[in-house]
Amino acid sequence: MTTTPSPPRRGIARGGKAVYGAPLGILMLETRFPRIPGDMGNATTWPFPVLYRVVRGATSERVVLRGAEGLLPEFLAAAEDLVRQGAEAITTTCGFLSLFQRELAAHVAVPVATSSLMQVPWVQAMLPPGRRVGLVTVSAAALTPRHLEAAGVPADIPMAGTEEGRELYRVLVRAEKEELDIDLAEQDILEAGRALVGRHPEVGAIVLECTNMPPYAAALQRALGLPVFDVYTMIRFLHAGLRPRGFPAP
Repeated sequence: MTTTPSPPRRGIARGGKAVYGAPLGILMLETRFPRIPGDMGNATTWPFPVLYRVVRGATSERVVLRGAEGLLPEFLAAAEDLVRQGAEAITTTCGFLSLFQRELAAHVAVPVATSSLMQVPWVQAMLPPGRRVGLVTVSAAALTPRHLEAAGVPADIPMAGTEEGRELYRVLVRAEKEELDIDLAEQDILEAGRALVGRHPEVGAIVLECTNMPPYAAALQRALGLPVFDVYTMIRFLHAGLRPRGFPAP
C-alpha cells in the first residue's frame, strides 16, 4: 500500500500589521511639483516597496523657509499611522526635517532617518586627513545651525545652495510650480557644486540635502569627480539593515 507524503510544514505566520512587504514608511510633504524618477516621492525610484503618507499642511515653503513651525504634531501622527500600517522604519521627503529627528524617533520607537544630512559624519569619517564633506542644499540661507546640529553636522560645513539658480529653488520652494525643466534643474545643481568646490578646494565628497536631487547626483559626480551621497544612498543603507541579504550555505 502506497501513501502520499504529507507536504512539509510552512511554519506559523504572524500578524499584527495592515500591510506587509513594505518595511519603509515615507512622510511626504504636501506638494504639487513634479517628482521624476530618482526623486524620493516617485515610487519607481525604489527597488523595493515603500509606504507613503502625505502630511497635510507641510508645504515646501512652510518646512524650508519657516522651520516647519507648528507641524510637529502632524508629523508625529503621520509617522505613527505608517508604523501602524506596517512600516519598520520612517524617513521624510525633506532634509530640513532633521529638526524633528529626535521627537519622531522617540514617538514611534522604530528607526527614523529624517534627513540626508545624517550621512555627513559617516562620510567625513571615510575621507583622508585634510579633506572635508561639502553640502549642496536647496537653500543655504534657510539651512540653520539648528538643522545641522539635529543631524550631527558641524556648523562650519562648507555648503552651497541653489537659490540663485533658474529652476530648482523656484519650482520647489519659491513658487512651487507644476512644471519642471529637468535640464535647468540639473544645471542649478552643477553650478552650486562647482561653486562649492571652487570656494572650498578641500572638499572631498558631496552630500545632497534635498530629497529631489538624486536624479542629478550622477551628473554632479561626473562633473566634480567626487563621491556624491544623497537620500537615495541613505535609504538603500537603511533598507539593507531592515532586510539583510540572505546567502546560501557553502
